[in-house]
Amino acid sequence: MTRLRGVLLDVDGTLIDSNDAHAQAWADTFREFGLDISASRVRPLVGMGGDKLLPELTGVDVDSARGKAITSRRSEIFKKTYLPTIRAFRGVHELLNRWKSEGLRLVVATSAQREELNALLEQADLEALIDRTTTSSDAERSKPDPDIIRAALDRGRLSAAEAIMLGDTPYDVTAATRAGIATVALRCGGWDDDALRGAIAIYENPSELLARYDASPFRGAEDLLQNVSPRTTDTESV
Repeated sequence: MTRLRGVLLDVDGTLIDSNDAHAQAWADTFREFGLDISASRVRPLVGMGGDKLLPELTGVDVDSARGKAITSRRSEIFKKTYLPTIRAFRGVHELLNRWKSEGLRLVVATSAQREELNALLEQADLEALIDRTTTSSDAERSKPDPDIIRAALDRGRLSAAEAIMLGDTPYDVTAATRAGIATVALRCGGWDDDALRGAIAIYENPSELLARYDASPFRGAEDLLQNVSPRTTDTESV
């Protein structure tokens, strides 16, 4: 029987309350570059990498000179204006500590750039609880492509059958499913159950997952990994 050995973790909107801040940083940047794109238009795309978000909203290639200037300025604005205000969601430290006590490997799988991820984890006081990290720097394509998920499995020395993904966006669910991994989703990133369809269970936030941990897929992971296809559309709304 397959045993759960690791958890792949999205960060923004999953562990850290930062999705709105990212959307606003993009909107501020677009304004500086003469682009009328509001945070409300950006918000549904947060969770993708900048390589997909920027051309989706502007038509600008992220590797072009203008694209590099926009993404660099967005990073500056985010770090200076928004990063100092960001905190981990309630219950995150306790949840990660529980997984660590159970001997699970915790591997970040995020579309963020490595420098920004490190700053986020430090700001939220989470860096000591994470075993490995993978970012957009470790993959050719960001979510919802599965490259980052597969890189995280390699970094954690895990097979797809030994891990569960924890995320908050449909991009997390799609990327994990494409990599053959089941996803537990959280609503705290701003997405509803319909958008998160494909997750095997859905909780409001890390605190609620922790409170109902004994009935969660993480507790019964051996049976789950043995018998449930990651492509199921059933969810547990709690």
